[in-house]
Amino acid sequence: AGGLAGVCVDLILFPLDTVKTRLQSPQGFRKAGGFRGIYAGVPSTAIGSFPNAAAFFITYENVKSMLPYGSSSYLSPATHMVAASLGEVVACLIRVPSEVVKQRAQVSPSSSTLRILSHTLYHEGIQGLYRGYKSTVLREIPFSLVQFPLWESLKDLWSWKQGHVVDSWQSAVCGAFAGGFAAAVTTPLDVAKTRIMLAKAGSSNASGNVLAALGGIWRTQGLSGLFAGVVPRMAAISLGGFIFLGTYEKTRQLLL
Repeated sequence: AGGLAGVCVDLILFPLDTVKTRLQSPQGFRKAGGFRGIYAGVPSTAIGSFPNAAAFFITYENVKSMLPYGSSSYLSPATHMVAASLGEVVACLIRVPSEVVKQRAQVSPSSSTLRILSHTLYHEGIQGLYRGYKSTVLREIPFSLVQFPLWESLKDLWSWKQGHVVDSWQSAVCGAFAGGFAAAVTTPLDVAKTRIMLAKAGSSNASGNVLAALGGIWRTQGLSGLFAGVVPRMAAISLGGFIFLGTYEKTRQLLL
């Protein structure tokens, strides 16, 4: 269920993600490709999205079921936070190599995904594919700490109001709201992650220091730099939350 949800959302929203990456890139939107080659890097996403989303939900659901007091209302948010955080740590082991290749393809639309992969492996080795792992985890954990407890709380509130468990479309609406809010507050971490992944080997950003990357963006571009791409990010993740969590709930209902 998680894998299908991941593939659906990543492929449908890929153009918005490309626009967001190019807005956040150091060379600027136009030099990074503008609106040309909007599907550059899509093979990397198509291959990585199923195992990535599957790994997240396997971890999330298992940790939720193992944690004590998960059914106590006042401890539920903490349970969801821990489960989502661990889910992200595991999923990022698959997501980061896919994301590195995808983002480099998005800002170099003339190069193929395979060429970028081989170039990265030749010049930087396996660690080149995991450049930005720390920054991705540091972005995803705060995102999940906001999104998943909010999603679960909104579902519980809606269920209580109508007297029965939410339908999959209602879960999708809750996911859209939770995703959009989480996307807005974590945009600076997303910009830092993009800069680290796109940095030339040997540069200061290539070291993966998130605070240094945030400081550099703040000094050169200020608040607008830290929130570069916030509108397409919010739009993509709100719509993504609707598709991703709605598809997940619907597929689970059909399978179970």
